[in-house]
Amino acid sequence: MKLTRNFCIIAHIDHGKSTLADRLLEYTGTLSDRQQQDQVLDDMDLERERGITIKSHAIQMTYESGGETYKLNLIDTPGHVDFSYEVSRSIAACEGALLIIDATQGIQAQTISNLYLALEHDLEIIPVMNKMDMDNAMPEEVEEQIIDLIGCKPEDIIRASGKSGQGVDEILDAIIHRIPPPQGDPEAPLQALIFDSVFNSFRGIIAYFRIMNGQIRKGDFVKFFATGKEYNADEIGVLKLTQQPRDILSAGDVGYIISGIKTSREVKVGDTITHVKRPCESAISGFTNVKPMVYAGIYPVDADDYEELRASMEKLQLNDASLVFEPESSAALGFGFRCGFLGLLHMEIIQERLDREFDMDVITTVPNVSYKAHTTKGEIIDVHNPSGLPPANYIDFIEEPYIQAQIISKSEYIGTVMNLCIGKRGTLKNQVYLTSDRVELTMELPLGEIVFDFYDKLKSISKGYASFDYHVSGYQPAKLVRLDILLNSEPVDALSTLIHNDNAYDFGKRMCSKLKELIPRQQFDIAIQAAIGAKIIARETVKAVRKDVTAKCYGGDITRKRKLLEKQKKGKKRMRQVGNVEIPQSAFLAVLKLD
Repeated sequence: MKLTRNFCIIAHIDHGKSTLADRLLEYTGTLSDRQQQDQVLDDMDLERERGITIKSHAIQMTYESGGETYKLNLIDTPGHVDFSYEVSRSIAACEGALLIIDATQGIQAQTISNLYLALEHDLEIIPVMNKMDMDNAMPEEVEEQIIDLIGCKPEDIIRASGKSGQGVDEILDAIIHRIPPPQGDPEAPLQALIFDSVFNSFRGIIAYFRIMNGQIRKGDFVKFFATGKEYNADEIGVLKLTQQPRDILSAGDVGYIISGIKTSREVKVGDTITHVKRPCESAISGFTNVKPMVYAGIYPVDADDYEELRASMEKLQLNDASLVFEPESSAALGFGFRCGFLGLLHMEIIQERLDREFDMDVITTVPNVSYKAHTTKGEIIDVHNPSGLPPANYIDFIEEPYIQAQIISKSEYIGTVMNLCIGKRGTLKNQVYLTSDRVELTMELPLGEIVFDFYDKLKSISKGYASFDYHVSGYQPAKLVRLDILLNSEPVDALSTLIHNDNAYDFGKRMCSKLKELIPRQQFDIAIQAAIGAKIIARETVKAVRKDVTAKCYGGDITRKRKLLEKQKKGKKRMRQVGNVEIPQSAFLAVLKLD
């Protein structure tokens, strides 16, 4: 155990975590030249295409120093706020963290929130200033920011470059000398924390764990604490670039276990593995359940695929424990699932992964957040879906979730950033100048207002400089109304939204005109209406496609033409009564694209 080090890499988006991890793997000789490629740990196509890390990835390296061979377990983590649950799980399996800060950008919002996550677990922090080879690096300014944030000495900060490999040897020495070896008793009863799992169609479910106490051998009879299920450890091993089997793993090791588990409900991230004969007394604590921020319905395009979609979602949940879902049904779309996501990017990634990994065609409804409706009888109802809202005459008041948001930006953009937040019903709580030209704003905003396009707008008005991080601060009463969209007087429940009273008219009007563009013309008029209760607040009409019935009348009396037109009018009237409107999928996502 003295020669083992467990550490993770944390940083804001795009500060060079995966590139630096590549250099560490190269320097320690973990990869052969043939295996070497950029972002080697990002094994999903999506991660490579977008250049972001979505999953945390564990890998073991060996490094010789001072005549000893050290075993280094590295976990590379995502930087986006939507995947912060991945970071919290990785941190629970480590004793130290490399805090990477981009020398060209300085400290940003996610840097701070990930740092606090690491400090809560008492990790040893090694600050690394990355991208030192860039022409626009500002080492002196960034160094001051780091010293202000962590309170370290200037010589503690390692100057490195993931691209050129500068400072990699210093980082490895710091990991060995500054990060403490894992604590734990190899003789105690087995206690191992599951921090991730994946589904393999040949081997069943593979769980990744970190052993806190005790030892595990191949073929041991083990049980999972939360589910109480018992299994044989068919194969255990360590995670190199591929899985490498071992006969025994001891306290402080990070590895995987294959025990032929078939159903995904039997493995929970954060669960504890122990021996059946000599169990540990308690499960490992300190693992919180995830709280979804955004809810949306996911429905199969073909109703027959419902069971297949359920199986796909369960397999996906194994690999992404922050996905929460429950069955629901909609009058417009049939059976599907109500899913909870950590943000809009998370929702988009899940949709992409369902399509790529499981070949599922799905329709996603308008995302919304959960509200609390207080009824006149004094009951409190959690509303995840506008159709679950009780009738208006039974509602006393509705509370909506508020967030505390930290926005770090250059001081020249402070006015436009404030305007954006105030336009979203935000209030300014605090304003701190971190340096002469960098400001941290603390705003209180309704979560429902930032769900759609807030982050995109923030990035565009600040030319990509502003960084954004948030946590839910509580619920506050709000004047919310349910806005329904009616097509030919039939409400489409998948397009309903809960919206603030002041924005309802404007939103309803824009929604109707957007749908008018997207819904294809039929043989009859289609009325698109926005309504609050029984009150219609906006209307657009998709005009009928008219067949030219008079084309065959050449010359002759006008009454011949009129007779055909009257006949057509009667037919149209008859059609309107039975006309069904087909809504394209783009209409469901139109709400997101409203400017």
